[in-house]
Amino acid sequence: MTKPIKIEIQQLRPLQATVGMLEVEEKRKHVGSLDGKALKQLLSAAPIPTVLGKCGEHYIIDHHHLARALSDGAISQAYAEVVEDFSTLSETQFWDAVIERRWVHPYDERGILRALSIIPEDVAGLADDPYRSLAAFVRNAGGYMKTPEPFAEFQWAAFYRTRIPVWANSLQFKAAVEQGVYLASSPDARTLPGFKRPNRKSCNEA
Repeated sequence: MTKPIKIEIQQLRPLQATVGMLEVEEKRKHVGSLDGKALKQLLSAAPIPTVLGKCGEHYIIDHHHLARALSDGAISQAYAEVVEDFSTLSETQFWDAVIERRWVHPYDERGILRALSIIPEDVAGLADDPYRSLAAFVRNAGGYMKTPEPFAEFQWAAFYRTRIPVWANSLQFKAAVEQGVYLASSPDARTLPGFKRPNRKSCNEA
């Protein structure tokens, strides 16, 4: 890895097609509440990890929600940390490399796998997957553990997509989160990253 560098938000290229906009909005409100010094400390302490492509373009491999929140909040710069330099690779070799490392996620807002061309050119073009927001709020509520597994929250989003009806208002979303926390400890979820095994009573307990 290299030393974090300051970079324009519009220079960041996504490696996924969607985000959860409710999570983005929470992050936007948070960064918008900070003064200049606090914002700089936050962004420099957690730089956006990128991989270099042709012409030195920065492709995001994590923190897409933060990048979109900064974009929506009209914050023009962030800090990036280059974890790999693939700038000498051909376009085909570049995509082969990021796919091999599980850094790319070309699924649409319905959770359907698409061609790589669905990934937008910049973070402002990321579409909303509401179940990605649900997965994040369930994790924050303690439903499952945060994990370094690539795109773990999207796996939980796919899990909930077939089990929880989409909501129409904040009250229904709150109920969806509660249901999501309950389902997170069910046997169906045990193969998902971050699954929290329920405490079992010993055979000697009454």
